Amino acid sequence: MSDAAVPQPHPGDLVWFEINSPDVEKAKAFYGGLFGWTFTSSPMGDFTYTLIHQRGKEVGGMMPMVGPMWQGVPPHWMNYVGVADVDAAAQQAEQLGGKICVPSTDLPVGRFAVITDPAGAAFSLWKSK
Repeated sequence: MSDAAVPQPHPGDLVWFEINSPDVEKAKAFYGGLFGWTFTSSPMGDFTYTLIHQRGKEVGGMMPMVGPMWQGVPPHWMNYVGVADVDAAAQQAEQLGGKICVPSTDLPVGRFAVITDPAGAAFSLWKSK
């Protein structure tokens, strides 16, 4: 399938989800048993990212919560919302009372930022390359 045939998400669509856990193996056993998900591993520098598959399609990922940046952060789900421009959306979120927790950052497959809404609920903005 060519890239042109892949439907592009509309701004505001949930485009990815991620489970952040200090014990990825335990999370894989739980969610695999509950939902029938399967998993593959993908090295990402100093950690391994786990891709989640449902009926043969990549639907999300799992991130290990290892290192000082995760100190005091409970395990959680992170939703990624598609936007046309991560920087502009993060700035707009801040103007509307949100907080930028992780500034706009490039990854090999796209750009993201983590923000919270005015009540503190966290989510990520995402734009694929």
